Amino acid sequence: MARLFGTDGVRGLANSDLTPELAMSISVAAARVLGEGADSSARPVAVVGRDPRASGEMLEAAVAAGLASAGVDVLRAGVVPTPAVAHLVSELGAGFGVMISASHNPMPDNGIKLFSGDGHKLPDAVEDEIERLIAEGSPQTRPTGGVIGRVRDLDNAVQRYIDHLLLATPQPLEGLRVVVDCANGSASAAAPEAYRRAGADVIAIHAEPDGININDGCGSTHLGVLRAAVLEHGADLGIAHDGDADRCLAVDNTGAEVDGDQILAVLALAMKEGGELADDTLVATVMSNLGLHLAMRENGVSVRTTSVGDRYVLEELRSGGFSLGGEQSGHVLLPTHATTGDGLLTGLRLMARVVSSGRSLAELAGVMRRLPQVLVNVKVSDKARVAASSSVAEAVAAVEAELAGSGRVLLRPSGTEQLVRVMVEAPSQEAAAAAAKRLAGVVSGIR
Repeated sequence: MARLFGTDGVRGLANSDLTPELAMSISVAAARVLGEGADSSARPVAVVGRDPRASGEMLEAAVAAGLASAGVDVLRAGVVPTPAVAHLVSELGAGFGVMISASHNPMPDNGIKLFSGDGHKLPDAVEDEIERLIAEGSPQTRPTGGVIGRVRDLDNAVQRYIDHLLLATPQPLEGLRVVVDCANGSASAAAPEAYRRAGADVIAIHAEPDGININDGCGSTHLGVLRAAVLEHGADLGIAHDGDADRCLAVDNTGAEVDGDQILAVLALAMKEGGELADDTLVATVMSNLGLHLAMRENGVSVRTTSVGDRYVLEELRSGGFSLGGEQSGHVLLPTHATTGDGLLTGLRLMARVVSSGRSLAELAGVMRRLPQVLVNVKVSDKARVAASSSVAEAVAAVEAELAGSGRVLLRPSGTEQLVRVMVEAPSQEAAAAAAKRLAGVVSGIR
């Protein structure tokens, strides 16, 4: 069996790749692995949430049935952001959590993310154990009678989550006008209310999910409508979330995009100023723009890099005791306040910095100059052969010598396809594009 779990749970076309039968198998196996540490005198409890895509209703029913059949009590949180599930697991002392969402993917897809009892995503070894049990099939004995798990709705799940967010954002946001694009997803109810309760004047767009329109030309992967709305309403900034609201991108008052690297730069300097940035260190991935590294160096902040994926950022944060990390895509981790990437928390902290500094987001984000970055996906027959190729290594070295420290080259094999991603940063778009084209040609010629 091919590995089910990717970099962020199990994901695929709902009712084709990710069927109700598979969802039930995953939940039964998860119950066996994650419910083992529960008090033997009481049934383990799982919090289950979902985003509003239509297939979530079907998969939620399958997950709840699988968990109950394994003797787990289910608290259905309904439509909530992914970080809400992570928080609720910890707040309620549940054994684990399940989020049904495909994040920024198109509506036909869906996914299953699992959280341990402390609200963190699972390490690879635990996911491997769950996969092993799925391959073995259903257990021969199951609980019967009064030992079967019960399924109940969790009242006020969104309100509990918002209360937590506001405790983590002491700076009131009065006087700030913000447009928030909820992607017709999990943030549709939570984000506008959280931002209003924090004091902001909120204009919500794409906040009417119907099960079909999630991520459809909106949210963090389509910033054009948000940009237009910010300019139309004369807003101070715009915030864009993805389908499950675990990421945040922004638009400043001029309509310019503020990406995840720039958000990290703004928050890092705010936290350094406030004495919150542990060891004056920021954690980012290898895909973060060189401009972030240069800006942090100029301001006395060290940057540690990890592989792509918020789970790897979190591992580095936890192992080093650091307090801020994230990705260019808008996944921002603040482990003092959240156990996973939280788009709403990020938005609140970003707006709080604008208010407390008295400076515009454009001015704050200007601390970092994004170097032009070109990414080319090259189809190959053998990723390992490309990695071992001396001609590829020589071509990379030649480009790096030409850039002489003013840019960067990164070749990264895809984790799921026979692709090599060629990324080049350079002082100009033309130089980056020309170098990326040259390297892509060398890579594609490896047979």
